[in-house]
Amino acid sequence: MFGNKTPPTNNFDTLISGKAEIVGDIHFSGGLHIDGKVYGNIIADDDSKAVLRVSDKGLVEGEVSVPHIIVNGTIVGDVHSCEHLELAAKAEIKGNIFYNTVEMVMGSQVDGRLAHRYKSTKGNEKAKMPKQVTREKPKTLTASTENKDAAKLAVSPTPVVAPKPDVAPVAKK
Repeated sequence: MFGNKTPPTNNFDTLISGKAEIVGDIHFSGGLHIDGKVYGNIIADDDSKAVLRVSDKGLVEGEVSVPHIIVNGTIVGDVHSCEHLELAAKAEIKGNIFYNTVEMVMGSQVDGRLAHRYKSTKGNEKAKMPKQVTREKPKTLTASTENKDAAKLAVSPTPVVAPKPDVAPVAKK
């Protein structure tokens, strides 16, 4: 519709399947297609031409900060797009939208405010988007012997706490 503001690629490097649920922030560059559920922030690398596509089955609960975004599913959280945002017919955004250009198809819904924050810049300089993160992205570690313990700490999962049983205590006589 806007001609020159189409996403730079239709090649999606990463797919989150409809049967997948991810809890935590996603940092990426390139293309990310979401059919499943993501509970965390989605953040594109600085100075990337990243594209995020949320399908009609996709759900994101968290803040999204990506230059090019195509939504046909649900996002619960603020959306930042410094390049182009496309809201398809089944798109549902529950949060504020900060955009440079936006394209909305009849049927898309926004429960929040729209703010034209990212104005077109001349030259190669892009507007900086906020990076709200739950946890900082770990620095790249080498697999040398002195860094093995540090590597284990950087990728160790969150501890799992077993649920308490639903059994009432037995009364003593």
